[in-house]
Amino acid sequence: MHEFLVSAAAFIVLVGVMVVVHEFGHFAVAKLLKVRVEAFSFGFGPRLFGFKYGETDYKVCLLPLGGFVKMTGENFSEIGDAASGTANIAPIEDPGAFTSHPRWQRMLIGLAGPVANFILAFVLMIIYFSWINEVPAVEVKDTTVEWVVPGSAAAQAGIAPGDIIRHFDTEDNPSWDKVYAQSNLNPNQTISVTVDRGGTTLPLALHVPADPKGDDLAGMLPQYLSGPIGVQMVQQGSPADQAGLRAGDSIQSVDGHPFHAVSSLLAYLQEGKGKPVTLAVVRKGALLDPMVIHPAVLDTGYKMGFQSVATPVHADPLPLNKAFSKSTAFCADNSFLIVEVLQRIFTHRVSVSQLSGPVGIARMAGEAAEMKGWFPKFGLAAEISLNLGILNLLPFPILDGGMILLLMIEGALRRDIGINIKERIYQAAFVVLLAFFAFVIFNDVTKLPIFTHLKQ
Repeated sequence: MHEFLVSAAAFIVLVGVMVVVHEFGHFAVAKLLKVRVEAFSFGFGPRLFGFKYGETDYKVCLLPLGGFVKMTGENFSEIGDAASGTANIAPIEDPGAFTSHPRWQRMLIGLAGPVANFILAFVLMIIYFSWINEVPAVEVKDTTVEWVVPGSAAAQAGIAPGDIIRHFDTEDNPSWDKVYAQSNLNPNQTISVTVDRGGTTLPLALHVPADPKGDDLAGMLPQYLSGPIGVQMVQQGSPADQAGLRAGDSIQSVDGHPFHAVSSLLAYLQEGKGKPVTLAVVRKGALLDPMVIHPAVLDTGYKMGFQSVATPVHADPLPLNKAFSKSTAFCADNSFLIVEVLQRIFTHRVSVSQLSGPVGIARMAGEAAEMKGWFPKFGLAAEISLNLGILNLLPFPILDGGMILLLMIEGALRRDIGINIKERIYQAAFVVLLAFFAFVIFNDVTKLPIFTHLKQ
């Protein structure tokens, strides 16, 4: 219940802000071009409260899922069509109506929403890099593999713990972020991987699973830190407590494997399915006798029952010029990634099921809200804002890009397309978009833990 409430609250705040910023872009340019804006709303449905300033009603509505801008003459129901003989043509003659303005101005209003999302993403990352920029106190610079799950795709490819990834698909000397991004672009595909093993370069071929999950990327667990796993707290009565593990201890190795992160240790424990493990533990600078622990099923898998020390980080704010460069690179990389994902979906190289809808976004927002540190929060917000901007530019009716495309077609024809035709186009597009939306939500729901457990 707690996870649901956090996810719901994070989703409402995150998506609400993204959509309001998007609509504010339309609003600001419409006002600048003297288009009458009748309403600027946060949320949908019945009006709760607000105020009217000038010709605009600024209001908060019941459903806090985004917002909208209402401009005079933008709805077909308000616009007459001489060809159809309808009499309601006042908005066309109204100088403040949306449709009375030149097409180039209407295109600018359409572009303003996505542009506002791009600006928001950039500003968020500028704030993060110039004011926060959390950096691990001790980190491994190379893309080093800490652990490989036996029998996994990575193991079958020949990847081993300690390997350094020098090439992954199209990326040379990739970061782990690049490795994750390229794997998500190649589900159920075989890609080239080159690793450095003790100074020897080995060319390998990795078959990326159809649905890579979490830190377990094709069975590879990344090494980010170089130190041992520190114990912050031991759960009373747990296997770790019964074996004598105490807060302040450092786990140097497990069955001889020098794990540096709990994610790798947990992957190892799941593979062992409860088999006893032997720990090399240091306490107050002294190495203890080997400690044998029998993992037990706690919560969702085999665990020892201790909480690790959080990864030590420190703030390292960047000068504005470097923050600008980092923000530009972040937005560019994520924008190209979104475009490449869409391209691969249209060319059937990636399944539509890889997309996330409201439920998936809510889960990611909830996880980011509960994660330590600020990067997950700023990074996810910026990514969603970029997603919203790019998706709205797609040339599909109802979206901003569709409106711009119709205006360009009208410009080429040198006349307006009949309102009846536009209505039919938008009605058909609405049905398609609604069906697609329903599919994405259904796909999101089937990815929830309760259903994934049932599949297993």
